[in-house]
This record gives sequence, structure tokens and C-alpha cells, in this order.
Amino acid sequence: MVGKTIVEKILSAHTTTSNFKIGDILKARVDFAFANDITGPLAIKYFQETGARGVFDKRRIGLIPDHFTPNKDIKSAEQCKLLREFAREEGIENYFEVGKMGIEHALLPEKGLVLPGDLVVGADSHTDTSGALGALAIGVGSTDLAAIMALGEVWLRVPPTLKFVYSGKLNKWVGGKDLILYTISLIGVEGANYRVMEFTGEAIRSLSMDNRFTMCNMAIEAGAKTGIIEPDEITLEYLRGRAVRPYQVYKSDPDASYEKIIEIEVSKIEPQVAFPHLPEKSKPISKVGEVKIDQAVIGSCTNGRIEDLRIAAQILKGQQVHPEVRLIIIPATPEVYREALREGLLEIFTSAGAVVSTPTCGPCLGGHMGVLAAGEKAISTTNRNFVGRMGHPQSEVYLASPAVAAASALAGRIVSPEEVI
Repeated sequence: MVGKTIVEKILSAHTTTSNFKIGDILKARVDFAFANDITGPLAIKYFQETGARGVFDKRRIGLIPDHFTPNKDIKSAEQCKLLREFAREEGIENYFEVGKMGIEHALLPEKGLVLPGDLVVGADSHTDTSGALGALAIGVGSTDLAAIMALGEVWLRVPPTLKFVYSGKLNKWVGGKDLILYTISLIGVEGANYRVMEFTGEAIRSLSMDNRFTMCNMAIEAGAKTGIIEPDEITLEYLRGRAVRPYQVYKSDPDASYEKIIEIEVSKIEPQVAFPHLPEKSKPISKVGEVKIDQAVIGSCTNGRIEDLRIAAQILKGQQVHPEVRLIIIPATPEVYREALREGLLEIFTSAGAVVSTPTCGPCLGGHMGVLAAGEKAISTTNRNFVGRMGHPQSEVYLASPAVAAASALAGRIVSPEEVI
């Protein structure tokens, strides 16, 4: 009997369909479902139109208004009001308002609401972030989420898996963001279409949880159904005192079948910068050339965690942001904000000339808190640099790690941290 991948094992535990194969469509039980202030209102509308008498489980649904909050205008205020009222009507326990709200893909793992072995669905493409915990975490549309909120089930086509094996030792200033940008540059933005990207190897096992979240977060940028990493002691340590319910750890069998195995030697990888207007247009920092910037953003569901802020502070401490650059730093959750405050990071940031925001998606999707004008260039730790993603269609976004973003904010152009330290 052929072995199973971690995703095949999770699906087996969530469906009554036996002996399924790649490409089969099956119905699976959902452990946790969530939406934000953009996708949630539409899901609620369809949910109400179905005539459903209530959500499938008040403890297993999350509503997180994180995109346009604190409310940037009347329309966003109305969207959030709709979420708030629905949460109250349905008795949904996991509703997080401003003050308690964090960026959904950082907040839910931090709260222990998504766990290893779970089938997690979110009405947002970066739901795959939770794959770092060994969960099958997938993004769905608002209409799908409406049905899931009512039934607690989802229809899925069983995806094939690509296995990425990362060997060697990471160079200084190279982390999860550099690994995933490099990987996307290898296979392209359609290289993993409707496939699972399973990240493994000694270099992955040496990564912190924050770096693992970053890698799985951007699997969608290669077209993947999700990204996933097998749980290990680092995962379990992260979950101690955090998990709100029991969970099951799954691991791929040694003889599991993969569509393809891709081996990557990480010692050859420099800090990466993805040029406009696709994440696949990544270059090593040594090949970037002279690119002046107007804005730097450190934050988002990709790189707004405490380790990201520590790295930025290490570079910014005692220095000043370039006079022609706006540096915006956005902690991903209230707990990250509080920890940064306790450690003195916020003092370092503001003394350097940066501004620190409340947790929000903000400028990542061109929402608020740092929208770009025509002709402006930004370096950002976010996950997408499509045309008009952060503002005007004639602006440009360059994707990089917190280390490169912080260094570039000091230099006024895209540089390696080695140039400013």
C-alpha cells in the first residue's frame, strides 16, 4: 500500500469517502472557518438568503475586521457594523474588534484557534498561512463560506503535492521571506496551480514559527492550493498554553507519492527582492542595482510578527530613516504590539523617524495607512506587488524581508542590511 502525504492524511480524517485519489471531489468536515470585513459581509448576505437557522458551531467561526480598520470611511464602517451585528445575533465567540483585532492570519494561530491536523477554511487567499502549523488551510470565496458557516462542510478536489526539500545552512539576513521569494522565482506564479506546496528539509526544520508562517503565507503566490509544514518540536512549543482544543499531528509517510520533488540548496540564496509587478520577479540583493524608494512598509500577515520587528529594530537602532522615505511599521496583532512595546522596539522605531500603526492590513491591499501616489516606489514586506496593489496603477511595489526593508528605509534606496550596519 502506497504511503500518504500529510494533506492526504488530514483529508482522510475529515471525510467519509474512502480510497480517494488525486483529482477526486469529496465532502470534508471543517474545523474552523473565518472571514474579514471585505469577504464577511457578502458571506453573511448569502448565509441569510439560504434561510439557515444558525451557524454550524459558534466556537468554530471567526470574524475579524482587519482590512479597512480602524474604519477608514463610511462604507468600511458599515461593513464592520454588519459583521459586528451578525456576530452578536449568532453568538459567535471569536469576533475581534479594534483593540483586540489583529491581522486574521497572524491572530488566529496566536489565539490557538487553528491547530495541527485541522481543516481550516477562510474567505481570504492567504488562509494558507496556518499550514505552518501542519493544518490543511485553504482560501475560499464568500459564497462557499456562507454554505460552510451553515453546514460545517466543504467540497474539495483532492490536490496533488509538490515536495520542496531545502538543505544547507541559511546565510546571514536570509529567512523565510527570502526562501519563498526564491522558490516562487524558480517555479513562477503558476508553478503550483491547485497543488500543495509541502516544505521540508533541514533548513525548514531550523526555521522559527514566524519564518514558517511567512513561507506558507506566500504559497498562494505560486498558485498553490496551500502550503504546509509538518509539525515538530518547534511547532508543539509554539502551541503550549495556546491551543484551545485537542489536536492531531500528521506527517507524510516516507513512501508517500509526490507529483514532483524539488531540491533547493539554501546556502546559495541571498536576501531577495521581488520586482514589480509579480512575486516571481525576484532577484538577489546583489543584482538589484540603483532603485530609489519613497516608502517602506514593515508588517502584514506575511511579516508583521515579533521576530520581524526585532530584525527591523536591530537595523534601525540609533539611525535615522532617510529624509525622503516614509517608514510605516504595522505590528500584526495587539500581542505583537505589546511585546514590541515591552522590548523597547517602538521607541527605536519612532526615534528613527518611523510611524507605528495599530494592527491592520492597511497599505498591503491599497486600503489605507500608506497608499501610494503615481510614480512612487515602495519596498514592502507584504506578499503581493501587482499593478496598483498598494495604490496608484503607476506606482511600484518591491517585496522583501524586514531586514532589507529596514535597511532600504535608512539608505533611501534598496540595499542589503550590510550596507547600513
